[in-house]
Amino acid sequence: MTSPEPTPDATTDPPGSPAARAPEAADLVITGCTALVHDEREEIGFVEDATIVVRGGRIATITGGPADLLAVGLADAEHIDARGQVAMPGLVNCHTHTPMVTLRGIAEDLPIEEWFNEYVWPIESNLQERDVELGARLACAEMIRGGVTCFADHYFSMDTVAAVTAESGLRANLGQAFFSSQGAEGRERSLDFALRHRDTADGRITTSLAPHAPYTVDDADLAATAGLAREHGLLVHLHAAENRAQTDASLARHGRTPIEVLARAGLLDTDLLIAHGTGIVERDLPVLARASGRVGVASAPRGYLKFAWPTTTPVRALRELGIPVGLATDGAASNNSLDVWESMALTALAQKFTEADPRRLTSRQALHHATLQSARAVGLGERIGSLAPGRRADIVLVDLSGPHTQPVHDLAATLVHSARSGDVRTTIVDGRILMRDRELLTLDVPAVVREMNERMPTLVDRAHGRRIQEYET
Repeated sequence: MTSPEPTPDATTDPPGSPAARAPEAADLVITGCTALVHDEREEIGFVEDATIVVRGGRIATITGGPADLLAVGLADAEHIDARGQVAMPGLVNCHTHTPMVTLRGIAEDLPIEEWFNEYVWPIESNLQERDVELGARLACAEMIRGGVTCFADHYFSMDTVAAVTAESGLRANLGQAFFSSQGAEGRERSLDFALRHRDTADGRITTSLAPHAPYTVDDADLAATAGLAREHGLLVHLHAAENRAQTDASLARHGRTPIEVLARAGLLDTDLLIAHGTGIVERDLPVLARASGRVGVASAPRGYLKFAWPTTTPVRALRELGIPVGLATDGAASNNSLDVWESMALTALAQKFTEADPRRLTSRQALHHATLQSARAVGLGERIGSLAPGRRADIVLVDLSGPHTQPVHDLAATLVHSARSGDVRTTIVDGRILMRDRELLTLDVPAVVREMNERMPTLVDRAHGRRIQEYET
Protein backbone atom coordinates (compact mmCIF):
# COMPACT_ATOMS: atom_id res chain seq x y z
CA MET A 1 0.00 0.00 0.00
CA THR A 2 1.26 3.47 -0.88
CA SER A 3 0.27 6.57 1.07
CA PRO A 4 -2.03 9.17 -0.52
CA GLU A 5 -0.57 11.82 -2.83
CA PRO A 6 -0.17 15.24 -1.22
CA THR A 7 -2.55 18.05 -1.93
CA PRO A 8 -1.13 20.60 -4.40
CA ASP A 9 -0.22 23.09 -1.67
CA ALA A 10 1.33 20.49 0.64
CA THR A 11 4.86 21.13 -0.66
CA THR A 12 5.00 24.90 -0.39
CA ASP A 13 7.99 26.47 1.35
CA PRO A 14 9.38 30.00 0.97
CA PRO A 15 11.16 30.30 -2.42
CA GLY A 16 14.90 30.10 -2.05
CA SER A 17 14.67 28.64 1.48
CA PRO A 18 16.98 25.76 2.48
CA ALA A 19 13.97 23.44 2.28
CA ALA A 20 13.26 24.53 -1.29
CA ARG A 21 16.90 23.77 -2.22
CA ALA A 22 16.85 20.33 -0.56
CA PRO A 23 19.12 17.64 -2.01
CA GLU A 24 17.68 14.58 -3.74
CA ALA A 25 19.70 11.95 -1.84
CA ALA A 26 17.80 10.11 0.89
CA ASP A 27 18.69 11.34 4.37
CA LEU A 28 16.74 8.91 6.49
CA VAL A 29 14.89 5.63 6.04
CA ILE A 30 12.49 4.21 8.65
CA THR A 31 11.57 0.57 8.15
CA GLY A 32 9.27 -2.01 9.70
CA CYS A 33 6.87 0.44 11.39
CA THR A 34 3.11 0.75 11.26
CA ALA A 35 2.46 4.20 9.77
CA LEU A 36 -0.54 6.36 10.67
CA VAL A 37 -1.79 8.01 7.47
CA HIS A 38 -4.77 10.03 6.27
CA ASP A 39 -6.66 8.95 3.14
CA GLU A 40 -8.18 11.30 0.55
CA ARG A 41 -11.18 11.86 2.84
CA GLU A 42 -8.85 12.54 5.78
CA GLU A 43 -9.87 9.32 7.49
CA ILE A 44 -7.21 7.82 9.75
CA GLY A 45 -5.68 4.58 8.52
CA PHE A 46 -2.60 2.45 9.13
CA VAL A 47 0.04 1.06 6.76
CA GLU A 48 1.60 -2.15 8.06
CA ASP A 49 5.31 -2.94 7.77
CA ALA A 50 5.88 0.48 6.27
CA THR A 51 9.04 2.05 4.87
CA ILE A 52 9.29 5.85 5.11
CA VAL A 53 11.94 7.58 3.01
CA VAL A 54 12.98 11.14 3.90
CA ARG A 55 14.83 13.44 1.50
CA GLY A 56 15.79 17.03 2.19
CA GLY A 57 13.66 17.18 5.31
CA ARG A 58 10.53 16.01 3.48
CA ILE A 59 8.76 12.69 3.34
CA ALA A 60 9.55 11.29 -0.12
CA THR A 61 7.63 8.01 -0.03
CA ILE A 62 5.68 5.75 2.30
CA THR A 63 5.24 2.18 1.11
CA GLY A 64 3.94 -0.99 2.67
CA GLY A 65 5.93 -4.21 2.80
CA PRO A 66 9.56 -4.96 3.64
CA ALA A 67 12.21 -2.86 1.90
CA ASP A 68 15.47 -4.03 0.35
CA LEU A 69 17.56 -0.92 1.03
CA LEU A 70 20.36 -2.02 -1.29
CA ALA A 71 17.95 -2.71 -4.13
CA VAL A 72 16.34 0.72 -3.93
CA GLY A 73 19.59 2.63 -3.44
CA LEU A 74 19.02 3.70 0.16
CA ALA A 75 21.79 1.81 1.91
CA ASP A 76 23.82 4.97 2.60
CA ALA A 77 20.96 6.83 4.29
CA GLU A 78 20.60 6.89 8.08
CA HIS A 79 18.43 3.93 9.01
CA ILE A 80 15.96 3.37 11.84
CA ASP A 81 14.63 -0.14 12.35
CA ALA A 82 11.19 0.61 13.82
CA ARG A 83 9.76 -2.89 14.03
CA GLY A 84 7.01 -3.02 16.65
CA GLN A 85 6.58 0.77 16.64
CA VAL A 86 3.97 3.14 15.22
CA ALA A 87 5.10 6.09 13.09
CA MET A 88 2.85 9.11 13.57
CA PRO A 89 2.90 12.75 12.53
CA GLY A 90 4.54 14.70 15.34
CA LEU A 91 2.07 16.19 17.80
CA VAL A 92 1.43 19.95 17.80
CA ASN A 93 1.03 21.91 21.04
CA CYS A 94 -1.24 24.65 19.70
CA HIS A 95 -1.01 27.01 22.68
CA THR A 96 1.57 27.14 25.43
CA HIS A 97 3.92 29.46 27.28
CA THR A 98 7.19 27.55 27.38
CA PRO A 99 9.06 29.69 29.96
CA MET A 100 6.25 29.09 32.46
CA VAL A 101 7.60 25.63 33.26
CA THR A 102 9.61 27.54 35.87
CA LEU A 103 6.28 28.06 37.70
CA ARG A 104 5.12 24.44 37.55
CA GLY A 105 3.22 23.74 40.79
CA ILE A 106 3.73 27.23 42.25
CA ALA A 107 0.00 28.07 42.53
CA GLU A 108 -2.23 25.08 43.10
CA ASP A 109 -5.92 24.56 43.91
CA LEU A 110 -6.86 28.18 43.34
CA PRO A 111 -9.52 30.04 41.34
CA ILE A 112 -8.08 31.78 38.30
CA GLU A 113 -8.34 35.31 39.76
CA GLU A 114 -6.17 34.41 42.75
CA TRP A 115 -3.89 32.28 40.58
CA PHE A 116 -3.12 35.27 38.34
CA ASN A 117 -3.17 38.16 40.80
CA GLU A 118 -1.48 36.60 43.83
CA TYR A 119 1.05 34.31 42.19
CA VAL A 120 1.62 34.28 38.44
CA TRP A 121 1.63 37.98 37.58
CA PRO A 122 3.69 39.02 40.65
CA ILE A 123 6.27 36.31 39.90
CA GLU A 124 6.37 37.15 36.19
CA SER A 125 7.38 40.70 37.13
CA ASN A 126 10.66 39.12 38.34
CA LEU A 127 11.44 37.28 35.12
CA GLN A 128 14.87 37.84 33.65
CA GLU A 129 15.95 36.73 30.19
CA ARG A 130 17.98 33.91 31.71
CA ASP A 131 14.86 32.58 33.46
CA VAL A 132 13.03 32.66 30.15
CA GLU A 133 15.88 30.83 28.43
CA LEU A 134 16.09 28.09 31.05
CA GLY A 135 12.32 27.63 31.07
CA ALA A 136 12.20 27.41 27.29
CA ARG A 137 15.03 24.85 27.26
CA LEU A 138 13.30 22.62 29.79
CA ALA A 139 9.98 22.97 27.98
CA CYS A 140 11.50 22.05 24.62
CA ALA A 141 13.12 18.99 26.17
CA GLU A 142 9.82 17.94 27.73
CA MET A 143 7.97 18.33 24.45
CA ILE A 144 10.58 16.44 22.42
CA ARG A 145 10.37 13.57 24.91
CA GLY A 146 6.56 13.65 24.63
CA GLY A 147 6.41 13.47 20.84
CA VAL A 148 5.64 17.15 20.24
CA THR A 149 7.41 18.41 17.13
CA CYS A 150 5.76 21.85 16.85
CA PHE A 151 4.35 24.34 19.34
CA ALA A 152 2.69 27.76 19.33
CA ASP A 153 4.03 30.08 22.04
CA HIS A 154 2.77 33.46 23.19
CA TYR A 155 4.92 35.09 25.85
CA PHE A 156 7.59 37.68 26.71
CA SER A 157 11.30 37.86 25.77
CA MET A 158 10.52 35.89 22.66
CA ASP A 159 13.87 36.60 21.00
CA THR A 160 15.25 34.29 23.66
CA VAL A 161 12.58 31.66 23.06
CA ALA A 162 13.28 31.81 19.32
CA ALA A 163 16.98 31.18 19.90
CA VAL A 164 16.24 28.17 22.12
CA THR A 165 13.74 26.81 19.60
CA ALA A 166 16.26 27.04 16.81
CA GLU A 167 18.89 25.26 18.90
CA SER A 168 16.47 22.53 20.03
CA GLY A 169 15.49 21.61 16.46
CA LEU A 170 11.77 21.99 17.11
CA ARG A 171 9.26 23.75 14.88
CA ALA A 172 7.26 26.64 16.37
CA ASN A 173 4.96 29.57 15.76
CA LEU A 174 6.06 32.32 18.13
CA GLY A 175 4.49 35.61 19.16
CA GLN A 176 5.61 38.44 21.46
CA ALA A 177 2.67 39.06 23.81
CA PHE A 178 1.51 42.59 24.60
CA PHE A 179 -1.04 44.46 26.71
CA SER A 180 -2.65 47.83 26.01
CA SER A 181 -1.17 49.02 29.31
CA GLN A 182 2.20 49.01 27.51
CA GLY A 183 0.97 51.65 25.06
CA ALA A 184 1.68 51.55 21.33
CA GLU A 185 5.19 50.30 22.06
CA GLY A 186 3.91 46.87 23.09
CA ARG A 187 2.11 46.36 19.79
CA GLU A 188 5.12 47.66 17.85
CA ARG A 189 7.45 45.21 19.63
CA SER A 190 5.11 42.36 18.76
CA LEU A 191 5.18 43.32 15.08
CA ASP A 192 8.95 43.83 15.08
CA PHE A 193 9.51 40.38 16.57
CA ALA A 194 7.15 38.75 14.07
CA LEU A 195 8.84 40.32 11.06
CA ARG A 196 12.40 39.66 12.22
CA HIS A 197 11.86 35.99 13.03
CA ARG A 198 9.40 34.93 10.35
CA ASP A 199 10.64 31.84 8.44
CA THR A 200 13.91 31.64 10.38
CA ALA A 201 15.67 28.49 11.64
CA ASP A 202 15.58 27.04 8.10
CA GLY A 203 11.85 27.79 7.94
CA ARG A 204 11.00 26.00 11.20
CA ILE A 205 10.01 29.22 12.99
CA THR A 206 6.91 31.06 11.84
CA THR A 207 5.48 34.01 13.75
CA SER A 208 2.30 35.71 14.88
CA LEU A 209 1.08 38.94 16.40
CA ALA A 210 0.14 38.25 20.01
CA PRO A 211 -2.29 40.61 21.79
CA HIS A 212 -2.87 38.97 25.16
CA ALA A 213 -6.70 38.97 25.32
CA PRO A 214 -9.75 41.22 24.84
CA TYR A 215 -9.81 41.88 28.59
CA THR A 216 -6.22 43.26 28.59
CA VAL A 217 -6.09 44.72 25.06
CA ASP A 218 -8.57 47.45 24.15
CA ASP A 219 -10.70 47.64 21.02
CA ALA A 220 -8.42 50.15 19.32
CA ASP A 221 -5.35 47.95 19.80
CA LEU A 222 -7.26 44.88 18.59
CA ALA A 223 -8.36 46.73 15.44
CA ALA A 224 -4.82 48.00 14.84
CA THR A 225 -3.53 44.43 15.23
CA ALA A 226 -6.04 43.20 12.67
CA GLY A 227 -4.80 45.83 10.22
CA LEU A 228 -1.16 44.84 10.78
CA ALA A 229 -2.00 41.17 10.33
CA ARG A 230 -3.66 41.84 6.98
CA GLU A 231 -0.86 44.15 5.84
CA HIS A 232 1.92 41.69 6.65
CA GLY A 233 0.16 38.35 6.19
CA LEU A 234 0.61 37.32 9.83
CA LEU A 235 -1.34 35.00 12.10
CA VAL A 236 -2.84 36.55 15.24
CA HIS A 237 -2.63 34.40 18.39
CA LEU A 238 -4.56 35.47 21.49
CA HIS A 239 -6.63 34.27 24.43
CA ALA A 240 -10.39 34.82 23.98
CA ALA A 241 -13.60 33.51 25.56
CA GLU A 242 -11.34 31.52 27.85
CA ASN A 243 -14.22 30.65 30.16
CA ARG A 244 -17.92 31.32 30.56
CA ALA A 245 -17.34 33.93 33.30
CA GLN A 246 -15.33 36.05 30.86
CA THR A 247 -18.14 35.85 28.32
CA ASP A 248 -20.74 36.84 30.91
CA ALA A 249 -18.60 39.75 32.11
CA SER A 250 -18.03 40.97 28.55
CA LEU A 251 -21.78 40.90 27.86
CA ALA A 252 -22.50 42.80 31.07
CA ARG A 253 -19.89 45.50 30.40
CA HIS A 254 -19.93 45.85 26.63
CA GLY A 255 -23.07 44.10 25.39
CA ARG A 256 -20.87 41.82 23.29
CA THR A 257 -19.22 38.46 23.82
CA PRO A 258 -15.44 38.23 23.45
CA ILE A 259 -15.95 36.59 20.04
CA GLU A 260 -18.16 39.50 18.98
CA VAL A 261 -15.44 41.88 20.21
CA LEU A 262 -12.95 40.12 17.93
CA ALA A 263 -15.37 40.31 15.01
CA ARG A 264 -15.97 44.04 15.51
CA ALA A 265 -12.19 44.63 15.59
CA GLY A 266 -11.80 42.81 12.26
CA LEU A 267 -9.80 39.93 13.72
CA LEU A 268 -12.15 37.27 12.32
CA ASP A 269 -11.14 38.50 8.87
CA THR A 270 -7.50 37.61 9.57
CA ASP A 271 -5.78 34.29 10.20
CA LEU A 272 -6.54 33.82 13.90
CA LEU A 273 -5.67 31.31 16.62
CA ILE A 274 -8.00 31.54 19.62
CA ALA A 275 -6.70 29.98 22.82
CA HIS A 276 -9.24 28.04 24.90
CA GLY A 277 -12.70 29.18 23.77
CA THR A 278 -14.56 27.35 26.54
CA GLY A 279 -16.69 30.49 26.83
CA ILE A 280 -17.87 30.32 23.21
CA VAL A 281 -21.69 30.39 23.38
CA GLU A 282 -24.50 29.70 20.93
CA ARG A 283 -24.74 33.31 19.74
CA ASP A 284 -21.04 33.18 18.77
CA LEU A 285 -21.48 30.35 16.25
CA PRO A 286 -23.04 32.40 13.42
CA VAL A 287 -20.42 35.10 14.05
CA LEU A 288 -17.66 32.53 13.61
CA ALA A 289 -19.44 31.08 10.57
CA ARG A 290 -19.18 34.48 8.85
CA ALA A 291 -15.42 34.75 9.47
CA SER A 292 -13.50 35.32 6.26
CA GLY A 293 -10.14 34.58 7.85
CA ARG A 294 -8.68 31.18 8.67
CA VAL A 295 -9.74 30.72 12.30
CA GLY A 296 -8.51 27.94 14.60
CA VAL A 297 -9.09 27.19 18.27
CA ALA A 298 -6.64 25.61 20.72
CA SER A 299 -8.10 23.46 23.51
CA ALA A 300 -6.20 22.58 26.72
CA PRO A 301 -8.68 20.50 28.74
CA ARG A 302 -6.53 19.66 31.76
CA GLY A 303 -6.36 23.29 32.84
CA TYR A 304 -10.13 23.70 32.53
CA LEU A 305 -10.65 20.76 34.86
CA LYS A 306 -8.13 22.16 37.36
CA PHE A 307 -9.83 25.56 37.41
CA ALA A 308 -13.25 23.89 37.70
CA TRP A 309 -14.59 25.73 34.69
CA PRO A 310 -18.15 24.57 33.95
CA THR A 311 -17.70 24.17 30.19
CA THR A 312 -15.06 22.98 27.76
CA THR A 313 -14.23 23.95 24.18
CA PRO A 314 -17.28 23.16 21.97
CA VAL A 315 -15.36 20.84 19.65
CA ARG A 316 -18.29 19.39 17.71
CA ALA A 317 -19.96 22.77 17.05
CA LEU A 318 -16.68 24.27 15.84
CA ARG A 319 -15.90 21.27 13.62
CA GLU A 320 -19.33 21.60 12.03
CA LEU A 321 -18.38 25.19 11.11
CA GLY A 322 -15.15 23.95 9.55
CA ILE A 323 -13.04 25.52 12.30
CA PRO A 324 -10.11 23.28 13.25
CA VAL A 325 -9.71 22.58 16.94
CA GLY A 326 -6.12 21.81 17.87
CA LEU A 327 -4.79 20.32 21.07
CA ALA A 328 -2.79 22.31 23.60
CA THR A 329 -1.47 22.31 27.13
CA ASP A 330 -1.32 26.03 27.99
CA GLY A 331 1.62 26.82 30.26
CA ALA A 332 2.87 24.31 32.82
CA ALA A 333 1.96 26.76 35.59
CA SER A 334 -1.72 25.90 35.05
CA ASN A 335 -1.45 22.50 33.37
CA ASN A 336 1.58 21.14 35.28
CA SER A 337 2.85 19.46 32.13
CA LEU A 338 3.33 19.96 28.40
CA ASP A 339 1.89 16.52 27.66
CA VAL A 340 -0.18 16.77 24.47
CA TRP A 341 -0.73 13.01 24.64
CA GLU A 342 -2.75 13.61 27.80
CA SER A 343 -4.60 16.48 26.10
CA MET A 344 -5.62 14.10 23.32
CA ALA A 345 -7.11 11.55 25.73
CA LEU A 346 -8.79 14.22 27.88
CA THR A 347 -10.28 15.93 24.82
CA ALA A 348 -11.90 12.66 23.75
CA LEU A 349 -13.21 11.94 27.26
CA ALA A 350 -14.41 15.50 27.93
CA GLN A 351 -16.37 15.56 24.67
CA LYS A 352 -18.03 12.24 25.47
CA PHE A 353 -19.04 13.61 28.86
CA THR A 354 -20.17 17.01 27.56
CA GLU A 355 -22.14 15.55 24.66
CA ALA A 356 -23.49 12.71 26.84
CA ASP A 357 -22.64 10.45 23.93
CA PRO A 358 -19.88 7.80 23.99
CA ARG A 359 -19.63 8.03 20.21
CA ARG A 360 -18.09 11.51 20.42
CA LEU A 361 -15.08 11.87 20.18
CA THR A 362 -13.92 8.60 18.65
CA SER A 363 -10.29 7.58 18.89
CA ARG A 364 -9.76 8.27 15.21
CA GLN A 365 -11.31 11.71 15.55
CA ALA A 366 -9.04 12.44 18.52
CA LEU A 367 -6.01 11.43 16.45
CA HIS A 368 -7.20 13.75 13.69
CA HIS A 369 -7.35 16.63 16.19
CA ALA A 370 -3.88 15.79 17.47
CA THR A 371 -2.35 15.76 13.99
CA LEU A 372 -3.87 17.46 10.95
CA GLN A 373 -6.38 19.69 12.74
CA SER A 374 -3.70 20.92 15.14
CA ALA A 375 -1.41 21.73 12.20
CA ARG A 376 -4.19 23.72 10.55
CA ALA A 377 -5.01 25.58 13.77
CA VAL A 378 -1.47 27.03 13.92
CA GLY A 379 -1.46 27.87 10.20
CA LEU A 380 0.82 25.00 9.13
CA GLY A 381 -1.70 22.62 7.62
CA GLU A 382 0.05 22.79 4.27
CA ARG A 383 3.39 21.61 5.69
CA ILE A 384 2.84 19.22 8.60
CA GLY A 385 0.16 17.17 10.34
CA SER A 386 0.15 14.06 8.18
CA LEU A 387 2.60 11.48 6.89
CA ALA A 388 2.43 11.94 3.13
CA PRO A 389 4.85 12.62 0.29
CA GLY A 390 5.81 16.28 0.20
CA ARG A 391 5.08 16.98 3.86
CA ARG A 392 7.86 18.01 6.22
CA ALA A 393 9.34 14.97 7.94
CA ASP A 394 8.05 15.66 11.47
CA ILE A 395 7.66 12.09 12.71
CA VAL A 396 7.47 10.33 16.07
CA LEU A 397 7.94 6.61 16.70
CA VAL A 398 5.81 5.11 19.46
CA ASP A 399 6.62 1.83 21.20
CA LEU A 400 3.49 -0.18 22.05
CA SER A 401 5.25 -3.19 23.54
CA GLY A 402 4.63 -2.19 27.18
CA PRO A 403 2.15 -4.09 29.36
CA HIS A 404 -0.17 -1.06 29.51
CA THR A 405 -0.63 -1.12 25.71
CA GLN A 406 -1.05 -4.86 25.16
CA PRO A 407 -2.93 -6.56 23.61
CA VAL A 408 -3.80 -4.25 20.71
CA HIS A 409 -7.34 -4.88 19.48
CA ASP A 410 -7.95 -1.35 18.15
CA LEU A 411 -4.75 0.50 17.28
CA ALA A 412 -6.35 3.96 17.30
CA ALA A 413 -7.88 3.37 20.74
CA THR A 414 -4.57 2.03 22.04
CA LEU A 415 -2.77 5.17 20.88
CA VAL A 416 -5.32 7.55 22.40
CA HIS A 417 -6.38 5.80 25.61
CA SER A 418 -3.56 3.40 26.54
CA ALA A 419 -0.32 4.86 25.21
CA ARG A 420 1.52 7.58 27.10
CA SER A 421 3.95 10.29 26.13
CA GLY A 422 6.72 8.16 27.66
CA ASP A 423 6.09 5.54 24.97
CA VAL A 424 7.57 7.88 22.35
CA ARG A 425 10.96 6.41 21.47
CA THR A 426 12.15 8.69 18.68
CA THR A 427 11.28 12.27 17.68
CA ILE A 428 12.19 13.68 14.26
CA VAL A 429 11.72 17.23 12.91
CA ASP A 430 12.52 18.14 9.31
CA GLY A 431 14.20 14.75 8.99
CA ARG A 432 16.60 15.49 11.87
CA ILE A 433 16.53 13.11 14.85
CA LEU A 434 16.09 15.11 18.07
CA MET A 435 15.59 12.09 20.32
CA ARG A 436 16.56 8.52 19.55
CA ASP A 437 15.62 5.61 21.82
CA ARG A 438 14.65 8.14 24.54
CA GLU A 439 18.03 9.91 24.40
CA LEU A 440 17.79 13.67 23.85
CA LEU A 441 20.33 14.80 21.28
CA THR A 442 19.99 18.60 21.29
CA LEU A 443 19.44 19.70 24.91
CA ASP A 444 21.21 19.17 28.26
CA VAL A 445 18.44 18.78 30.85
CA PRO A 446 20.54 18.24 34.03
CA ALA A 447 22.47 21.48 33.47
CA VAL A 448 19.24 23.42 32.92
CA VAL A 449 17.62 22.03 36.05
CA ARG A 450 20.65 22.79 38.23
CA GLU A 451 20.79 26.44 37.22
CA MET A 452 17.01 26.86 37.31
CA ASN A 453 16.86 25.64 40.91
CA GLU A 454 19.67 28.02 41.88
CA ARG A 455 17.69 30.96 40.50
CA MET A 456 14.34 29.90 41.93
CA PRO A 457 14.33 31.80 45.30
CA THR A 458 14.78 35.15 43.57
CA LEU A 459 12.27 34.34 40.85
CA VAL A 460 9.39 33.33 43.14
CA ASP A 461 9.78 36.18 45.65
CA ARG A 462 6.48 38.10 45.81
CA ALA A 463 7.33 40.48 48.65
CA HIS A 464 7.78 43.41 46.25
CA GLY A 465 4.02 43.71 45.65
CA ARG A 466 4.31 44.25 41.90
CA ARG A 467 2.14 42.66 39.17
CA ILE A 468 2.58 42.81 35.43
CA GLN A 469 -1.19 43.17 35.04
CA GLU A 470 -4.47 42.89 36.99
CA TYR A 471 -6.90 40.06 36.26
CA GLU A 472 -10.57 40.93 36.43
CA THR A 473 -13.18 38.59 35.02
